[in-house]
Amino acid sequence: MLESIALILIILWVLGFVSSYTLGGFIHILLVIAAVVIILRVIQGRRVL
Repeated sequence: MLESIALILIILWVLGFVSSYTLGGFIHILLVIAAVVIILRVIQGRRVL
């Protein structure tokens, strides 16, 4: 589940850069959240498939 959330957040962040329409820092907040989720997965030590 965490991988899915991280993947969705990263895709939204990339779409924010690709499109010229961004909501200010919102896209960067999504990136930070995605990075935190990925770091939590690494710390937990579970394999990703």
